[in-house]
Amino acid sequence: MAHLLMVESWVGSMSRLLPRSIREAGHEFTFLTRDLHHYLRSAPEGAAHPLLAARHVLTTETNDTEALPSFVERAHELLRFDGVITSCDYYLRTAARIAGRLGLPGPAPEAVENACRKDATRRVLAEAGLPGPRFAVCADWAEAADAAREIGYPLVLKPVDLCAGMFVRRVDDEPALAHAYRALAGFPVNARGQRRDPVVLLEELLEGPEVSVETVSYGGTAHVVGVTDKSVGGAPAFIETGHMFPAALPPADTEAAVDTARLALKALGLDGVVAHTEIKLTADGPRVVEVNPRPAGNRITELIRHVTGIDLAAACVDVAIGREPDLRRRPTGLSSAAIGFLVPDTDGALEAIDGAGTVRAADGLLELQLADAGKAVKAAGSNNEYLGHVMAGDAQGLGARDRVEALLAELRPRVVAR
Repeated sequence: MAHLLMVESWVGSMSRLLPRSIREAGHEFTFLTRDLHHYLRSAPEGAAHPLLAARHVLTTETNDTEALPSFVERAHELLRFDGVITSCDYYLRTAARIAGRLGLPGPAPEAVENACRKDATRRVLAEAGLPGPRFAVCADWAEAADAAREIGYPLVLKPVDLCAGMFVRRVDDEPALAHAYRALAGFPVNARGQRRDPVVLLEELLEGPEVSVETVSYGGTAHVVGVTDKSVGGAPAFIETGHMFPAALPPADTEAAVDTARLALKALGLDGVVAHTEIKLTADGPRVVEVNPRPAGNRITELIRHVTGIDLAAACVDVAIGREPDLRRRPTGLSSAAIGFLVPDTDGALEAIDGAGTVRAADGLLELQLADAGKAVKAAGSNNEYLGHVMAGDAQGLGARDRVEALLAELRPRVVAR
Protein backbone atom coordinates (compact mmCIF):
# COMPACT_ATOMS: atom_id res chain seq x y z
CA MET A 1 0.00 0.00 0.00
CA ALA A 2 1.33 3.41 -0.98
CA HIS A 3 0.64 6.79 0.59
CA LEU A 4 0.28 9.70 -1.83
CA LEU A 5 0.32 13.42 -1.19
CA MET A 6 -2.39 15.06 -3.28
CA VAL A 7 -1.69 18.77 -3.72
CA GLU A 8 -5.01 20.47 -4.51
CA SER A 9 -7.37 19.16 -7.17
CA TRP A 10 -9.99 20.22 -9.65
CA VAL A 11 -13.51 20.19 -8.22
CA GLY A 12 -14.96 18.34 -11.23
CA SER A 13 -14.65 14.74 -12.34
CA MET A 14 -10.97 14.30 -11.45
CA SER A 15 -11.72 15.15 -7.81
CA ARG A 16 -13.74 11.94 -7.88
CA LEU A 17 -11.74 9.78 -10.30
CA LEU A 18 -8.34 10.13 -8.63
CA PRO A 19 -9.57 9.25 -5.10
CA ARG A 20 -11.49 6.32 -6.60
CA SER A 21 -8.37 5.03 -8.37
CA ILE A 22 -6.24 5.42 -5.24
CA ARG A 23 -8.79 3.55 -3.15
CA GLU A 24 -9.36 0.75 -5.69
CA ALA A 25 -5.60 0.15 -5.90
CA GLY A 26 -5.44 -0.29 -2.12
CA HIS A 27 -3.54 2.96 -1.53
CA GLU A 28 -4.33 6.02 0.56
CA PHE A 29 -3.70 9.74 0.27
CA THR A 30 -3.23 12.88 2.28
CA PHE A 31 -4.90 15.94 0.82
CA LEU A 32 -3.04 19.28 0.97
CA THR A 33 -4.99 22.48 0.30
CA ARG A 34 -5.04 26.17 1.01
CA ASP A 35 -8.87 26.26 1.26
CA LEU A 36 -10.87 23.14 2.09
CA HIS A 37 -14.15 25.05 1.68
CA HIS A 38 -13.33 25.49 -2.01
CA TYR A 39 -14.04 21.77 -2.36
CA LEU A 40 -16.86 21.41 0.17
CA ARG A 41 -18.92 23.96 -1.77
CA SER A 42 -18.99 21.55 -4.71
CA ALA A 43 -19.72 18.35 -2.78
CA PRO A 44 -22.52 16.19 -4.17
CA GLU A 45 -25.74 16.95 -2.30
CA GLY A 46 -26.21 14.62 0.63
CA ALA A 47 -22.75 13.09 0.31
CA ALA A 48 -19.30 13.75 1.67
CA HIS A 49 -16.82 15.10 -0.85
CA PRO A 50 -14.55 12.32 -2.20
CA LEU A 51 -11.48 14.29 -1.15
CA LEU A 52 -12.56 13.82 2.45
CA ALA A 53 -11.72 10.14 2.02
CA ALA A 54 -8.15 11.29 2.61
CA ARG A 55 -6.21 9.74 5.48
CA HIS A 56 -5.28 13.28 6.51
CA VAL A 57 -6.29 16.76 5.34
CA LEU A 58 -3.53 19.35 5.72
CA THR A 59 -4.11 23.06 5.28
CA THR A 60 -1.39 25.54 4.37
CA GLU A 61 -0.79 28.23 1.76
CA THR A 62 -0.08 26.10 -1.27
CA ASN A 63 0.64 29.23 -3.31
CA ASP A 64 3.59 30.18 -1.08
CA THR A 65 6.33 28.57 -3.14
CA GLU A 66 9.04 29.60 -0.65
CA ALA A 67 7.45 28.28 2.57
CA LEU A 68 5.66 25.25 1.10
CA PRO A 69 8.72 22.98 0.62
CA SER A 70 9.72 23.11 4.26
CA PHE A 71 6.11 22.49 5.35
CA VAL A 72 5.92 19.44 3.10
CA GLU A 73 9.29 18.16 4.30
CA ARG A 74 8.06 18.26 7.90
CA ALA A 75 4.86 16.46 6.89
CA HIS A 76 6.91 13.86 5.01
CA GLU A 77 9.02 13.17 8.10
CA LEU A 78 5.86 12.34 10.02
CA LEU A 79 3.62 10.75 7.39
CA ARG A 80 6.05 9.29 4.80
CA PHE A 81 4.75 9.83 1.29
CA ASP A 82 5.48 7.53 -1.64
CA GLY A 83 4.42 9.92 -4.39
CA VAL A 84 2.97 13.34 -5.12
CA ILE A 85 -0.04 13.94 -7.33
CA THR A 86 -2.49 16.62 -8.44
CA SER A 87 -5.19 16.96 -11.09
CA CYS A 88 -5.20 20.78 -11.11
CA ASP A 89 -3.19 22.52 -13.86
CA TYR A 90 -2.27 25.36 -11.51
CA TYR A 91 -0.45 22.95 -9.16
CA LEU A 92 1.26 20.60 -11.61
CA ARG A 93 4.51 22.52 -11.29
CA THR A 94 4.17 22.59 -7.50
CA ALA A 95 3.65 18.83 -7.33
CA ALA A 96 6.67 18.17 -9.56
CA ARG A 97 8.88 20.43 -7.44
CA ILE A 98 7.71 18.76 -4.21
CA ALA A 99 8.36 15.28 -5.61
CA GLY A 100 11.83 16.37 -6.68
CA ARG A 101 12.53 17.95 -3.29
CA LEU A 102 11.46 14.76 -1.45
CA GLY A 103 13.30 12.44 -3.85
CA LEU A 104 10.08 10.78 -4.97
CA PRO A 105 9.11 9.58 -8.47
CA GLY A 106 7.79 12.10 -10.95
CA PRO A 107 8.55 14.11 -14.06
CA ALA A 108 11.43 16.56 -14.11
CA PRO A 109 10.21 19.88 -12.64
CA GLU A 110 11.73 21.86 -15.54
CA ALA A 111 9.88 19.69 -18.06
CA VAL A 112 6.56 20.28 -16.29
CA GLU A 113 7.32 24.00 -16.04
CA ASN A 114 7.90 24.23 -19.78
CA ALA A 115 4.79 22.18 -20.60
CA CYS A 116 2.57 24.29 -18.33
CA ARG A 117 3.77 27.58 -19.86
CA LYS A 118 2.41 27.93 -23.38
CA ASP A 119 5.18 30.34 -24.36
CA ALA A 120 7.89 28.03 -23.02
CA THR A 121 6.35 25.07 -24.87
CA ARG A 122 6.52 27.01 -28.14
CA ARG A 123 10.16 27.93 -27.52
CA VAL A 124 11.23 24.38 -26.62
CA LEU A 125 9.43 22.79 -29.58
CA ALA A 126 10.83 25.38 -32.00
CA GLU A 127 14.36 24.78 -30.70
CA ALA A 128 13.83 21.04 -31.22
CA GLY A 129 12.88 21.65 -34.85
CA LEU A 130 9.20 20.71 -34.61
CA PRO A 131 7.19 22.68 -37.16
CA GLY A 132 4.68 25.03 -35.58
CA PRO A 133 2.85 28.30 -36.07
CA ARG A 134 4.64 31.60 -36.20
CA PHE A 135 4.37 33.13 -32.74
CA ALA A 136 5.42 36.02 -30.53
CA VAL A 137 5.52 36.56 -26.77
CA CYS A 138 4.49 40.11 -25.94
CA ALA A 139 4.96 42.05 -22.72
CA ASP A 140 2.77 45.07 -23.55
CA TRP A 141 0.14 46.35 -25.98
CA ALA A 142 2.55 48.10 -28.34
CA GLU A 143 4.62 44.94 -28.67
CA ALA A 144 1.48 42.87 -29.29
CA ALA A 145 0.19 45.22 -31.99
CA ASP A 146 3.56 45.21 -33.76
CA ALA A 147 3.88 41.41 -33.53
CA ALA A 148 0.36 40.90 -34.87
CA ARG A 149 1.12 42.99 -37.93
CA GLU A 150 4.28 40.97 -38.52
CA ILE A 151 2.62 37.54 -38.07
CA GLY A 152 -0.49 38.59 -39.96
CA TYR A 153 -4.17 38.18 -39.22
CA PRO A 154 -6.08 36.03 -38.43
CA LEU A 155 -4.22 34.90 -35.34
CA VAL A 156 -4.86 33.56 -31.85
CA LEU A 157 -4.26 35.40 -28.58
CA LYS A 158 -3.52 33.20 -25.57
CA PRO A 159 -2.63 33.71 -21.93
CA VAL A 160 0.55 31.78 -21.19
CA ASP A 161 -0.60 30.33 -17.85
CA LEU A 162 -4.37 29.74 -17.84
CA CYS A 163 -6.34 26.63 -18.78
CA ALA A 164 -9.79 25.48 -19.97
CA GLY A 165 -9.56 27.80 -22.96
CA MET A 166 -9.91 30.89 -20.76
CA PHE A 167 -9.34 34.10 -22.75
CA VAL A 168 -8.06 32.22 -25.79
CA ARG A 169 -9.48 34.17 -28.72
CA ARG A 170 -9.31 34.27 -32.49
CA VAL A 171 -8.62 37.84 -33.64
CA ASP A 172 -9.07 38.96 -37.22
CA ASP A 173 -7.94 42.58 -36.97
CA GLU A 174 -6.38 45.11 -34.60
CA PRO A 175 -9.66 46.22 -32.92
CA ALA A 176 -10.42 42.58 -32.10
CA LEU A 177 -6.87 42.14 -30.81
CA ALA A 178 -7.26 45.20 -28.58
CA HIS A 179 -10.55 43.89 -27.18
CA ALA A 180 -9.07 40.44 -26.40
CA TYR A 181 -5.92 41.99 -24.94
CA ARG A 182 -7.92 44.27 -22.60
CA ALA A 183 -10.16 41.41 -21.46
CA LEU A 184 -7.15 39.29 -20.50
CA ALA A 185 -5.43 42.22 -18.78
CA GLY A 186 -8.55 42.57 -16.60
CA PHE A 187 -7.97 39.08 -15.16
CA PRO A 188 -4.67 39.44 -13.25
CA VAL A 189 -5.25 36.61 -10.73
CA ASN A 190 -6.40 33.09 -11.58
CA ALA A 191 -9.17 31.13 -9.84
CA ARG A 192 -6.70 29.77 -7.27
CA GLY A 193 -5.41 33.15 -6.15
CA GLN A 194 -2.17 32.98 -8.13
CA ARG A 195 -1.01 36.13 -9.89
CA ARG A 196 -0.79 35.63 -13.63
CA ASP A 197 2.17 36.47 -15.79
CA PRO A 198 0.87 39.45 -17.81
CA VAL A 199 2.64 38.48 -21.05
CA VAL A 200 0.51 37.22 -23.94
CA LEU A 201 1.21 34.68 -26.64
CA LEU A 202 0.23 35.47 -30.23
CA GLU A 203 0.12 32.62 -32.73
CA GLU A 204 -0.60 32.18 -36.39
CA LEU A 205 -4.09 30.64 -36.72
CA LEU A 206 -3.87 26.92 -37.47
CA GLU A 207 -6.61 25.54 -39.72
CA GLY A 208 -7.79 21.93 -39.63
CA PRO A 209 -9.42 19.33 -37.38
CA GLU A 210 -8.11 19.05 -33.84
CA VAL A 211 -7.30 15.83 -32.01
CA SER A 212 -5.52 14.87 -28.82
CA VAL A 213 -3.04 12.08 -28.26
CA GLU A 214 -3.33 10.38 -24.86
CA THR A 215 -0.05 8.93 -23.59
CA VAL A 216 1.51 7.44 -20.50
CA SER A 217 5.28 7.99 -20.30
CA TYR A 218 7.13 5.60 -18.07
CA GLY A 219 10.71 4.33 -18.03
CA GLY A 220 11.70 6.61 -20.89
CA THR A 221 8.98 5.39 -23.27
CA ALA A 222 5.80 7.21 -24.27
CA HIS A 223 3.06 4.59 -24.49
CA VAL A 224 0.20 5.75 -26.72
CA VAL A 225 -3.25 4.87 -25.42
CA GLY A 226 -5.06 6.39 -28.39
CA VAL A 227 -6.22 9.47 -30.26
CA THR A 228 -9.35 11.46 -29.35
CA ASP A 229 -11.13 13.87 -31.66
CA LYS A 230 -12.49 17.25 -30.64
CA SER A 231 -15.28 19.51 -31.83
CA VAL A 232 -14.90 23.23 -31.18
CA GLY A 233 -17.40 26.08 -31.23
CA GLY A 234 -18.12 29.45 -29.66
CA ALA A 235 -16.04 31.62 -32.01
CA PRO A 236 -14.13 33.83 -31.42
CA ALA A 237 -13.53 31.68 -28.34
CA PHE A 238 -12.37 28.07 -28.66
CA ILE A 239 -14.90 26.07 -26.63
CA GLU A 240 -14.74 22.30 -26.62
CA THR A 241 -18.24 21.12 -27.53
CA GLY A 242 -17.53 17.39 -27.67
CA HIS A 243 -15.08 14.51 -28.05
CA MET A 244 -15.04 10.96 -29.39
CA PHE A 245 -12.64 8.11 -28.69
CA PRO A 246 -11.17 6.77 -30.82
CA ALA A 247 -10.97 9.53 -33.38
CA ALA A 248 -12.39 8.65 -36.79
CA LEU A 249 -9.21 9.30 -38.75
CA PRO A 250 -7.43 7.74 -41.72
CA PRO A 251 -4.53 5.57 -40.44
CA ALA A 252 -1.97 7.98 -41.92
CA ASP A 253 -3.40 10.92 -39.94
CA THR A 254 -3.47 8.87 -36.74
CA GLU A 255 0.15 7.84 -37.23
CA ALA A 256 1.22 11.44 -37.97
CA ALA A 257 -0.54 12.76 -34.86
CA VAL A 258 1.02 10.06 -32.67
CA ASP A 259 4.51 10.67 -34.07
CA THR A 260 4.16 14.42 -33.48
CA ALA A 261 3.01 13.92 -29.89
CA ARG A 262 5.96 11.62 -29.16
CA LEU A 263 8.40 14.16 -30.59
CA ALA A 264 6.86 16.91 -28.46
CA LEU A 265 7.08 14.85 -25.27
CA LYS A 266 10.71 14.00 -26.06
CA ALA A 267 11.59 17.63 -26.75
CA LEU A 268 10.06 18.70 -23.45
CA GLY A 269 11.72 15.85 -21.57
CA LEU A 270 8.47 14.59 -20.05
CA ASP A 271 8.64 11.14 -18.46
CA GLY A 272 6.80 9.58 -15.53
CA VAL A 273 3.62 11.38 -16.53
CA VAL A 274 0.22 10.89 -18.13
CA ALA A 275 -0.08 13.49 -20.91
CA HIS A 276 -2.75 14.96 -23.17
CA THR A 277 -1.20 16.50 -26.29
CA GLU A 278 -3.49 18.58 -28.52
CA ILE A 279 -2.69 18.65 -32.22
CA LYS A 280 -4.11 20.38 -35.30
CA LEU A 281 -4.09 18.37 -38.51
CA THR A 282 -3.30 21.13 -40.97
CA ALA A 283 -2.81 20.93 -44.73
CA ASP A 284 0.94 21.23 -44.05
CA GLY A 285 0.96 18.40 -41.52
CA PRO A 286 0.27 18.01 -37.80
CA ARG A 287 1.06 20.96 -35.52
CA VAL A 288 1.16 20.91 -31.72
CA VAL A 289 -1.40 23.16 -30.04
CA GLU A 290 -0.28 22.43 -26.47
CA VAL A 291 1.08 19.66 -24.26
CA ASN A 292 -0.68 19.02 -20.95
CA PRO A 293 1.33 16.95 -18.45
CA ARG A 294 -1.77 15.42 -16.83
CA PRO A 295 -4.70 13.21 -17.81
CA ALA A 296 -7.18 14.66 -20.28
CA GLY A 297 -10.10 16.63 -18.90
CA ASN A 298 -13.72 16.83 -20.04
CA ARG A 299 -14.17 13.16 -19.09
CA ILE A 300 -12.01 11.94 -21.98
CA THR A 301 -10.46 9.51 -19.51
CA GLU A 302 -13.90 7.96 -19.05
CA LEU A 303 -14.45 7.66 -22.81
CA ILE A 304 -11.17 5.73 -22.99
CA ARG A 305 -12.12 3.50 -20.06
CA HIS A 306 -15.49 2.68 -21.64
CA VAL A 307 -13.84 1.62 -24.92
CA THR A 308 -10.53 0.06 -23.84
CA GLY A 309 -10.86 -0.73 -20.15
CA ILE A 310 -7.74 1.36 -19.50
CA ASP A 311 -8.05 3.66 -16.49
CA LEU A 312 -5.83 6.71 -17.02
CA ALA A 313 -6.56 8.01 -13.52
CA ALA A 314 -5.13 4.74 -12.19
CA ALA A 315 -2.14 5.11 -14.53
CA CYS A 316 -1.59 8.58 -13.12
CA VAL A 317 -1.44 7.08 -9.62
CA ASP A 318 0.94 4.33 -10.74
CA VAL A 319 3.51 6.62 -12.36
CA ALA A 320 3.34 8.97 -9.35
CA ILE A 321 4.62 6.17 -7.13
CA GLY A 322 7.08 4.83 -9.69
CA ARG A 323 5.14 1.72 -10.66
CA GLU A 324 4.61 0.46 -14.17
CA PRO A 325 1.03 1.30 -15.17
CA ASP A 326 -1.40 -1.34 -16.40
CA LEU A 327 -2.20 -0.35 -20.00
CA ARG A 328 -3.63 -3.66 -21.15
CA ARG A 329 -6.78 -3.34 -23.23
CA ARG A 330 -9.83 -5.32 -22.11
CA PRO A 331 -13.07 -6.12 -23.91
CA THR A 332 -15.77 -3.64 -22.94
CA GLY A 333 -18.45 -4.23 -25.55
CA LEU A 334 -18.01 -0.75 -27.02
CA SER A 335 -16.16 0.30 -30.17
CA SER A 336 -16.47 4.06 -29.58
CA ALA A 337 -17.66 6.48 -26.92
CA ALA A 338 -18.42 10.17 -27.21
CA ILE A 339 -19.38 13.11 -25.06
CA GLY A 340 -21.20 16.30 -26.00
CA PHE A 341 -21.56 19.41 -23.88
CA LEU A 342 -24.56 21.66 -23.44
CA VAL A 343 -23.05 25.08 -24.12
CA PRO A 344 -25.09 28.18 -23.15
CA ASP A 345 -25.24 31.10 -25.55
CA THR A 346 -27.11 33.58 -23.35
CA ASP A 347 -26.98 35.02 -19.82
CA GLY A 348 -29.67 34.56 -17.20
CA ALA A 349 -30.98 31.90 -14.82
CA LEU A 350 -31.69 28.30 -15.74
CA GLU A 351 -35.40 27.55 -15.39
CA ALA A 352 -35.30 23.98 -16.68
CA ILE A 353 -33.80 21.69 -19.30
CA ASP A 354 -36.58 20.12 -21.32
CA GLY A 355 -36.12 16.73 -22.95
CA ALA A 356 -34.07 15.18 -20.15
CA GLY A 357 -36.54 12.31 -19.69
CA THR A 358 -36.24 11.28 -23.33
CA VAL A 359 -32.46 11.28 -23.15
CA ARG A 360 -32.36 9.28 -19.91
CA ALA A 361 -34.37 6.53 -21.57
CA ALA A 362 -32.20 6.39 -24.71
CA ASP A 363 -30.28 3.29 -25.77
CA GLY A 364 -26.53 3.54 -25.51
CA LEU A 365 -26.56 6.32 -22.90
CA LEU A 366 -23.54 6.16 -20.58
CA GLU A 367 -23.91 9.40 -18.64
CA LEU A 368 -26.29 12.32 -18.42
CA GLN A 369 -25.35 15.20 -16.17
CA LEU A 370 -27.38 18.42 -16.18
CA ALA A 371 -27.27 21.64 -14.18
CA ASP A 372 -29.99 22.21 -11.61
CA ALA A 373 -32.77 24.73 -12.06
CA GLY A 374 -31.85 28.14 -10.66
CA LYS A 375 -28.24 27.98 -11.78
CA ALA A 376 -26.81 31.31 -12.89
CA VAL A 377 -26.05 31.00 -16.60
CA LYS A 378 -23.36 32.87 -18.49
CA ALA A 379 -22.90 32.79 -22.25
CA ALA A 380 -19.91 30.51 -22.64
CA GLY A 381 -16.50 32.06 -23.18
CA SER A 382 -14.46 29.03 -22.08
CA ASN A 383 -14.89 25.40 -21.06
CA ASN A 384 -16.07 26.47 -17.59
CA GLU A 385 -19.68 27.37 -18.41
CA TYR A 386 -21.27 24.10 -19.51
CA LEU A 387 -24.85 23.31 -18.49
CA GLY A 388 -24.19 19.59 -18.59
CA HIS A 389 -23.14 16.74 -20.83
CA VAL A 390 -24.34 13.60 -22.59
CA MET A 391 -22.10 10.55 -23.00
CA ALA A 392 -23.02 7.59 -25.20
CA GLY A 393 -21.36 4.57 -26.75
CA ASP A 394 -21.58 2.51 -29.91
CA ALA A 395 -20.93 -1.22 -29.86
CA GLN A 396 -20.73 -1.58 -33.64
CA GLY A 397 -18.29 1.10 -34.78
CA LEU A 398 -17.60 4.84 -34.76
CA GLY A 399 -21.17 6.00 -34.39
CA ALA A 400 -20.95 7.33 -30.84
CA ARG A 401 -20.57 10.98 -31.89
CA ASP A 402 -23.69 10.87 -34.07
CA ARG A 403 -25.60 9.30 -31.20
CA VAL A 404 -24.50 12.00 -28.78
CA GLU A 405 -25.37 14.80 -31.18
CA ALA A 406 -28.85 13.34 -31.64
CA LEU A 407 -29.34 13.17 -27.87
CA LEU A 408 -28.04 16.70 -27.35
CA ALA A 409 -30.59 17.94 -29.87
CA GLU A 410 -33.32 16.62 -27.55
CA LEU A 411 -32.16 18.88 -24.71
CA ARG A 412 -33.66 22.38 -24.67
CA PRO A 413 -32.45 24.68 -21.87
CA ARG A 414 -34.87 27.37 -20.76
CA VAL A 415 -32.88 30.40 -19.60
CA VAL A 416 -34.73 33.44 -18.27
CA ALA A 417 -33.25 36.92 -18.08
CA ARG A 418 -32.42 38.25 -14.65
